Amino acid sequence: MTSCCFWGASALLLLIAPSGARAQSRAASSQQSPSNGSRDHLLQLYNTHTGERVEIVYRHDDQYIPFALAKLDYFLRDHRTGDVRHFDPRLYDILFDLTSSIGHPDGEIDIVCGYRTPSTNESLRAHTTGVAKNSLHIQAEAIDLRMPGVDTLKLRKAALALHRGGVGYYPHSDFIHVDVGRVRQWCFDCPATLAVGD
Repeated sequence: MTSCCFWGASALLLLIAPSGARAQSRAASSQQSPSNGSRDHLLQLYNTHTGERVEIVYRHDDQYIPFALAKLDYFLRDHRTGDVRHFDPRLYDILFDLTSSIGHPDGEIDIVCGYRTPSTNESLRAHTTGVAKNSLHIQAEAIDLRMPGVDTLKLRKAALALHRGGVGYYPHSDFIHVDVGRVRQWCFDCPATLAVGD
């Protein structure tokens, strides 16, 4: 069952659905309004672990929408424990600008990892490689993602060009990491030519 909520004058559209139920309508809210120059920031996300989808306006002009941020916090919860933490909304701006910069402003983003509790992070460190002990995922300041139909190397280059926070590239798992920490880059298990640049 798909749930829809319309929120206030900015026509906030929220769609959360189980896997297989793709939202058909596309909000026109990510476009520039000719009358007042206002701009809504729209994200379309798919959680690869829970099968949920969300299409939501999280910001109107320079104003973040608290209701939308709370929904995104829940959407990006630690899927292993159900714990929720408030995300730094600058991450959503990075996602929004990333989709625009590659020419897919209405493109859906696959979320590989959002928030992690410290216990989840430790468990991942014990069983996999490439997981930082003090990961910014624990602070809700990082997201791992890919975009269907978009080469992940192209996505990495676009994220690096934004010059906002850290960008990690995991080619064997086919995702990139973005965060709001200091500007830096890394490439996990990559050829030397990709370790520090192209």
